[in-house]
Amino acid sequence: MTEIDRGKLASLAGFATPAVLLVLTAAALVDGTFGWRGGAYLLAFFWIALGSAVAGGLVRVAAPDSWRSAGSGMVLAGTTGVVLFVVLVGAFLWALSTFTP
Repeated sequence: MTEIDRGKLASLAGFATPAVLLVLTAAALVDGTFGWRGGAYLLAFFWIALGSAVAGGLVRVAAPDSWRSAGSGMVLAGTTGVVLFVVLVGAFLWALSTFTP
């Protein structure tokens, strides 16, 4: 396995870990797995996304060279999750503001 292959694999693993957590959190919201209210799932989704973006940034900056591509994957997954969260909250607020009973 070459150094480039290891970097790609580490980046994929760094992306897949928070992405799987975000997908499982969204699936738990739809299924009601833990019996939480909707806001608890949304907060969990937000903190997983934000935490993976921040942790990925820290790994990218402070970790040895072999871990930096994993940090890049975490930053990508976390940033995607935060953007998705902002878009969904914006769509919800827009729907509430244009609702006429």
